Amino acid sequence: MDRSDTTRQKILAHLRAHGSSTGPELAGALGITRQAINPHVRDLLAQREIVKTGSTRAARYHLPGAVLKARRLERTFDIAGLDESSVYDGFVLALNLGRLPEHIEAILHYAFTEMLNNAIDHSKSERCAVDFEVDAVGARFTVRDYGIGVFHSIAEKLGHPGEHAALLELLKGKITTQPERHSGEGIFFVSRAADRYRLRSHRIQLEWDRHKDDVFVADTRYLEGTRVEFEIRRSSRTRLEAVFEAYAPREYDYRFAKTQVFVRLLQREYVSRSEARRLLHNLDRFSEIELDLGDVRHVGQGFVDEIFRVFASRHPGIVIRPTNTTPAVEAMIRHVGGPGL
Repeated sequence: MDRSDTTRQKILAHLRAHGSSTGPELAGALGITRQAINPHVRDLLAQREIVKTGSTRAARYHLPGAVLKARRLERTFDIAGLDESSVYDGFVLALNLGRLPEHIEAILHYAFTEMLNNAIDHSKSERCAVDFEVDAVGARFTVRDYGIGVFHSIAEKLGHPGEHAALLELLKGKITTQPERHSGEGIFFVSRAADRYRLRSHRIQLEWDRHKDDVFVADTRYLEGTRVEFEIRRSSRTRLEAVFEAYAPREYDYRFAKTQVFVRLLQREYVSRSEARRLLHNLDRFSEIELDLGDVRHVGQGFVDEIFRVFASRHPGIVIRPTNTTPAVEAMIRHVGGPGL
């Protein structure tokens, strides 16, 4: 088998495993350039060993017979007595989710049942609406309730001064208003498993985007209750066990012991010790903390000292790791004796 045949066989194997892929995704999977893979794709199309849907940048390649028509189902449920697993099983049958790659369906199952369970247990809504869709690109769902709102619920029940403060707590993980029934880990892990995850409630919208490799917070028009949107592509290489391993690794007995805090999401300048204390609230529950300081323009000596000297001396077993620092922020951290970067 010559090199061209080997490349074509690798393309076919990738499509069998993932269902569909774009040209750049195929090139990345095979470790070659887009220009190098194009002749092989054209040959396979000419021989009708693969088929193409879409055009230009939206083009995707599939094995013959693997192209799925988009299927979509919208339903509204009364929350009283609702069981999230039974609801998911109904969508599996109606949308034939079993045809998805196994690791994608596992992520979808976990994400959907976690998000619907949040609406059932926390929203105080009488009903919720679910929109579920699967197509050749992947699968996505929306869960919408009409209750008290996720950020308002956290602020009210845990005594935070407002919904933006509640947002910061939610981003850390391990936050729940019902500790006797929930670990508070669902949103954290679901967001890390998604290709795109959006959480919207009242005037706050929080979005994770894997392909942009970024997290965004925006103020939006008022939305009653909470709306969650989740999307995973068939071509995703993410595996649920790897997501858990990243934050609940073996060295911590698989406990959720590592977290990542996007410091910039609420403000771009931090000066005081009180701001540091708000940021550090509940972080003593973790063994490793990554403080992502990307786009933070300025930090004061008191803010940095409170984190890297005072908190660190009180909790010597906790590793605090600043990332994406500017030279000015890095210099201030070094000034107070913080870790080298």
